[in-house]
Amino acid sequence: MLDSRPPMQQQATKLAILISGHGSNMASLAAACRDEHWAAQVVVVISSRSDAPGIVRARELGLPVEVLASSAFASREAFDAALIERLDALEVDLVVLAGFMRILTDGFVQHFAGRLVNIHPSLLPAFTGLDTHASALAAGVRVHGASVHLVTPELDHGPLIAQAVVPVLDADDAATLAARVLRLEHILLPRAVRWMVEGRVQVNQGRVRVEGIDDAQRLIFDNALPADFRYCAAGASAGQA
Repeated sequence: MLDSRPPMQQQATKLAILISGHGSNMASLAAACRDEHWAAQVVVVISSRSDAPGIVRARELGLPVEVLASSAFASREAFDAALIERLDALEVDLVVLAGFMRILTDGFVQHFAGRLVNIHPSLLPAFTGLDTHASALAAGVRVHGASVHLVTPELDHGPLIAQAVVPVLDADDAATLAARVLRLEHILLPRAVRWMVEGRVQVNQGRVRVEGIDDAQRLIFDNALPADFRYCAAGASAGQA
């Protein structure tokens, strides 16, 4: 059994948040860590783009910010090696990908195995990769959402920690659907990362169990979903435990 708890230590868990864009999930995660008094500290926010709006947002929150521009490196391997070196120098315990638009090499993923968390804007394993909201609309699905998972070498296929579900409305376009999903992402990511910080997350044969947390609590539902759907979905999740 793989235990994905951060290493036991006397000091607070050191968090690194990696971004490439607006950083709204980074901001929600940092705010939850501060306001809920986690035994954790955001020791760095690293952006892969020098022009990412999230850099300004992180600085406004008083967080340490660094830019490691992917454009400055000749290969993915070189970029990932530099990123590993910096994170190791900071003695980071847990790395959170919060809108980090890079496909990481197997070497990077293996280096941080069990300590690398990603949020993806779909109900995985559906709609991996980019343009998930447009893909969901094109497929005609009636529900969509977001997933927080442990990262493995296979893109967007790591063990699922928690998911959020929203309805797909007839009037939706990719922008309106994305906005509805993002509102729940801001709840979902802090919840899942807190469980990681508290050492509750364990993986056995590719499936996550969260100590002290009912499986139904690992699902977040948009209020626009019918109550009977939420009840049945939560029950089905609990029944699969």
